[in-house]
Amino acid sequence: MTDASADALTSPSNSGASQDTSQQNAVVLLSGGLDSVTCLYWAKARYAKVTAVSFNYGQRHNSELVAAKSIAGQAGVNHKIIDIDIAQLGGSSLTDHDMTVPDGDADKFPTHTDDIDNQAIPNTYVPARNTIFLSYALAVAEVTDSNHIVIGVSSVDYSGYPDCRPEYINAFEVMANLATKAGVTGHKLHIQTPLQMLSKAQTIQLGNSLGVDYSQTISCYKADSEGRACGICDSCTLRKRGFSDAGLTDPTRYAG
Repeated sequence: MTDASADALTSPSNSGASQDTSQQNAVVLLSGGLDSVTCLYWAKARYAKVTAVSFNYGQRHNSELVAAKSIAGQAGVNHKIIDIDIAQLGGSSLTDHDMTVPDGDADKFPTHTDDIDNQAIPNTYVPARNTIFLSYALAVAEVTDSNHIVIGVSSVDYSGYPDCRPEYINAFEVMANLATKAGVTGHKLHIQTPLQMLSKAQTIQLGNSLGVDYSQTISCYKADSEGRACGICDSCTLRKRGFSDAGLTDPTRYAG
């Protein structure tokens, strides 16, 4: 495991995490993909009780949700699947079947040093998705007495989505503590992003050290009915490169 991966396990990712968290609770946004499952196991290693939250939001396939349910069960955490039909809003190839999911091009992916370029943001970006998901997670955190919400965003190996940036996460944390009963009564809430500054390879190394079985995860934007990945979309391209860079065998089931 690299130094960065080790730091992600032992060091705080956001403000307020330097205290002992072993008696605190957390909510994890769990899609069933590589990043979110890594976050689930990261949270289990840190917090007393973990609640996983997944969303049936009108995405192209439910393979990730099937994987999330299975993984949460094996991890022994409470799991909620929340229905929100944001597909009716359109604007993304992940929810609009009339739009084409583009193939990934690793050479064009931004890094955390790049400025956000509107023209480079792929149509797989779902408008306001992380804001919507985090808002629901915020409500779950209040009712489960959780101090922490864990989300698997990264601004290193990613597709350039604006709601993956640390500036956005920090702003949401400020809002969360202004807008909730928990926040204004001293039960401070923290948004934890353990993968924020990790490459995909470092994320995989971290998960491997925590015992994640990546063969169960599904990250593909257009997986088939059997949960097999296409191997060519943005998510598959980043995932393939991550396993290669980490020097580990890619356990993903690919179609064809």
